[in-house]
Amino acid sequence: MDNLQYRNIHPLKHFRECLAHNVRPDGRQLMKVRPATVNVGSIGTADGSAVVKVGRTSVVCGIKAELTAPKPSHPDVGFLVPNVDLPPLCSLAFRPGPPSDVAQSMTSMLNSIVASCGLVDLKQLCVSKEHLVWILHCDIVCLDYNGSVMDAVLIALVAALRTVELPHVSYCEETKSFSVDLKQRRPLSVASWPVSTTFATIDETNIIADPTVEEERLSNGSIIVVTDGTRLFSINKPGGTAYSETDLQKCISLAKDRAININKMLETALNNREQ
Repeated sequence: MDNLQYRNIHPLKHFRECLAHNVRPDGRQLMKVRPATVNVGSIGTADGSAVVKVGRTSVVCGIKAELTAPKPSHPDVGFLVPNVDLPPLCSLAFRPGPPSDVAQSMTSMLNSIVASCGLVDLKQLCVSKEHLVWILHCDIVCLDYNGSVMDAVLIALVAALRTVELPHVSYCEETKSFSVDLKQRRPLSVASWPVSTTFATIDETNIIADPTVEEERLSNGSIIVVTDGTRLFSINKPGGTAYSETDLQKCISLAKDRAININKMLETALNNREQ
């Protein structure tokens, strides 16, 4: 029996044998994250876009800006509507049809992260109080589901938002009409640049960073740490094995270092686009 067959038939046993040597099946150390890449402004028909790869995990985010009426309870506040799509092309685990439970759960978590981070001041999306605001539809589609997808999703959303430039809109209250000047635009202000890092636990004692999809299936639990490198925004723990204070601080420290590196990479990508 060759190594690939053995790994497919006895995945957990194979993983434990790797852990005995403090290494993972893909050759990484336990707390080593996969390389990430960001490409901004990738979709010409979108108002903002980005493609992100974390290892083999790949997602694309496209943002479309539309004008709409505000909520009566918040007359000067626009809308930011993220949505995560996990189509069958990204993994055999997903079927055609309505959004899967995993996609809905990720969308809900993403909305919570966006709210906790104060990602965008929605008042800047107001065109005319009580009459007209912008709504930003942020569609994030997974192209290859290979673990730690939420990390790639959040990077793509932040990167795409930072490329958004809204056209100037004039609103006439007397005639209830508006005009759009596509040549005169203003960049969207993104208040924070959060990065999430996923950690998983194997056999309740071994913590690994940035798990692949195979590692996620073998895990006893996971946490997602959201930070910009300085501020800690949230820690999402769906359940499973409890983390000690020491282990949690270790995860937070690594997440902060990774956030700094990711945001430096994103800054470079944005600067290269402007040149």
